[in-house]
Amino acid sequence: MDKFKVEFIEDTPKYVQLYRHIKRLIDKGEVEDGQKLPTIRMLSKELRINNVTVVNAYKKLESEGYAFQRMGSGTYAKRKILGKSFRKEYRETFKKLSIEELRNSIDFSGESTSSSHFPVEDFKNLINKVLDRDGAEALMYQESLGFKGLRNVINKEFWNDTLDIDDILIVSGAQQGIDIIAKALINVNDNIVIEKPTYNGAMMVFNWRRANIFEIDMEEDGVNIDKLQEVLKKNRIKCFYTMSYFQNPTGYSYSLEKKKRLLNLAEKYDFYILEDDYLSELIFNEDISYNSFKSLDLNNRVIYVKSFSKIFLPGIRIGYVITPRKFREIIQNSKINTDISTSSLMQRTLALYIENGLWREYMVSLIREYEKRYFFMEKYIKERLFNKVDFISPGGGLNFFIKIKDNINMDSKELFLKCRKKGVIITPGVMFFKNEIEGIKYFRVGYSQTNLEKIKEGIDIIREVMEDY
Repeated sequence: MDKFKVEFIEDTPKYVQLYRHIKRLIDKGEVEDGQKLPTIRMLSKELRINNVTVVNAYKKLESEGYAFQRMGSGTYAKRKILGKSFRKEYRETFKKLSIEELRNSIDFSGESTSSSHFPVEDFKNLINKVLDRDGAEALMYQESLGFKGLRNVINKEFWNDTLDIDDILIVSGAQQGIDIIAKALINVNDNIVIEKPTYNGAMMVFNWRRANIFEIDMEEDGVNIDKLQEVLKKNRIKCFYTMSYFQNPTGYSYSLEKKKRLLNLAEKYDFYILEDDYLSELIFNEDISYNSFKSLDLNNRVIYVKSFSKIFLPGIRIGYVITPRKFREIIQNSKINTDISTSSLMQRTLALYIENGLWREYMVSLIREYEKRYFFMEKYIKERLFNKVDFISPGGGLNFFIKIKDNINMDSKELFLKCRKKGVIITPGVMFFKNEIEGIKYFRVGYSQTNLEKIKEGIDIIREVMEDY
């Protein structure tokens, strides 16, 4: 209770002073998102003020979006999304840059593989084969679940024919997959859990659904299970969103033990795990083995989302969702209401590409190239920024998540702005937290759009900017 104590002054209404004090506690993270606030009676007694003063302070917090009520339970803190202007400025950076300007920049912000590695000739030849084989049919909107041939290939190649293909829904990338699942399952004021920090695109979707979002800290082997259990005991959670491998932005991957514990918790507390299987193909550390949540799911608690765009070619916009039978119809209807069908031609071509064994060949060459970049960037960051930053090596994926040391008086927004002027684009950590203050000392750098020479040049510029500052 001590942190709620206020030294009241004469010239401002007490309820306003109390509102401002609690708002500061929420903004600073001293009162956590979703934490129950003291009861009206308890707080009025502690502060020696009347009940109406506390009621008015809580009402003002609610009206400003800093609190919400649960009938019969009390008032709870709700951390607002801050830094919208900066987030807009960050997005505007990419809108204003032409393709040529972006190509001439050192782009450490990429979240998907470079188009320079895409096997254009192979894909072009297969498009022609599909058109010769299927004619105009290849260009028509047909199966609402997606091209049956692609669903069959996905089941055979990636799931050893263990699925009912009607449980596989083709979507236009992972972002659309998350969006249609949210539209189908998440209603206003539903409680969901996300990792902290997490992928900004998913956060935006859940905020659009006006869900109550609880953040659980990420650790090197997955979320903090103890903190998750505290939330589960006190709240009716509908969904937990997770990136099981090389989580964006931290790069952390879940241990097998934590996956099993989370699946058990999902069954015990009756919630569903929305698994975004992000970049799991790019494993460079032999100690990391691949076991998705979905592959371990015995109780149909996992909704699985996978994108081909991240590791293949963003422009083809193809991914897929695997749904528990319980939600199959409502999620499929949500997809149809979002768009009628994902490109039939691209689906058929991708199916042929995988079926002909070209996918496996492509992945071998891709892993070889990105493994080289990963180890080079890891080594060069350690050499050039050793006394300025801390980071954990993720063992795969496409990014490093870096913390500016506390003794360096610079934040990631300033670093982003100054690096941008020198032609280097990083992603500031504020993009991955509900409360931007918590991400102010972090930034993410990736090697998907850079060669070794550009990695070296870019890290040198980051060092130069930090030293000049």
